[in-house]
Amino acid sequence: MAAQQKEMSFLGHLEELRWHLVRSAAVVIILAVVFFVYSEQVYDYFLLAHIQPDFITYQVFCDFFNFFGMDSDFCHVTFSDKKLQSIEVTSQLMNSLWSSIILGIIVAFPYLLWEIWRFVAPGLTDQEIKHSRGFIFIASLLFFIGVLFSFYVIAPISIHFLYNFQISDNIVNSFTLQSHISLVTNLLIGVSVIFELPVVIYFLTKIGLLTPQFLRKYRKHSLVLVLIVAAIITPPDIASQIIVTIPIMILYEVGILVSQRVIKNQEKNAQKSSRV
Repeated sequence: MAAQQKEMSFLGHLEELRWHLVRSAAVVIILAVVFFVYSEQVYDYFLLAHIQPDFITYQVFCDFFNFFGMDSDFCHVTFSDKKLQSIEVTSQLMNSLWSSIILGIIVAFPYLLWEIWRFVAPGLTDQEIKHSRGFIFIASLLFFIGVLFSFYVIAPISIHFLYNFQISDNIVNSFTLQSHISLVTNLLIGVSVIFELPVVIYFLTKIGLLTPQFLRKYRKHSLVLVLIVAAIITPPDIASQIIVTIPIMILYEVGILVSQRVIKNQEKNAQKSSRV
């Protein structure tokens, strides 16, 4: 009888998880439909915005470097060919559908986190729920800051460099729609996930895999790793790499403070338990 109740409890959790997933998928699909209906505006003003020479980031970077007396290619932005190729009959339709789904997931991120929280919360103690109340807000805020940073900093830097990179004059750059959109969407999601670093550090510290001492000890190693990543996703100039490296290292330092706070709370709770 007990085994049957346990099995029913497990099946009940599966049923509950199924409805969380159904609601999450429904919200993403609704948002994806909206983006698909307005595909022309989404592409012209968002996904293809970075191949416009007057994109705001290029102007800001130009003024920034000129202020410090540095010459920059961002003051002379040109794209040899802004027309992207669609070489398959269904490529525009499928690209629009896939991009709409990705943008739907990005916009629905807070709701998806909320559904995850609703599923996990019943298994947490009152104390754990109290300490995790701001989880959805903080994680969503970091995620959307990552989206903005990717859209206004990483994507324009990368696209400007890649569109103008040429090994030989005998080679002509003629990019496909798929390659461009994949680059933009991958950067949006990838950088946004990187901005969740403090949240990841929080949970890894909670389960005992990270400590503030460990993070401080390997701070220099982390800086080298971030510089390598920045060198890969940005043009080969120091100014661009610094622009990318600074916010990531700030997040790393914030992660150290978060880890330290978690350890202190755990020590306080342990002291209270020992007194009882």
